[in-house]
Amino acid sequence: MLPLIYPSRWRLAGALLLTAVLCGAMAPEIWPWLNKFGSGGPRFDKWLHGFTFAMLAIWYSGQYARHSYWWIASGLLSFGVLIEVCQSMVTYRSAKLGDITADVVGIVAGFLIALIGVGGWSLRAEAWLTKRLGRSV
Repeated sequence: MLPLIYPSRWRLAGALLLTAVLCGAMAPEIWPWLNKFGSGGPRFDKWLHGFTFAMLAIWYSGQYARHSYWWIASGLLSFGVLIEVCQSMVTYRSAKLGDITADVVGIVAGFLIALIGVGGWSLRAEAWLTKRLGRSV
């Protein structure tokens, strides 16, 4: 982990974020626009998977150094597989290989964004907040 001022808070926020993603993935599909747009629905699902996992990759790139990105990527991929396994165990969701593919694309995109300068954003956020609040730590 990067030398953050509040590492335990970042870890807790990350755990809550993963919990929220899992809960969202396990919730019944209540997308009213699926009937309206027909075949556009499943494509939306893939975009949602990709976007979600890109955001997770960017989130964790803020707390960990670049040499940890491979470990984080494998953890996020495992999380994506866990989601699909969980979805296969309920009647109102279905597991799809295409969802895992979209997760991988999102993870790669997120870490590419991190590599071009977004990585380590948590350090900058803490520095900004510390300066803004006028606290020295």
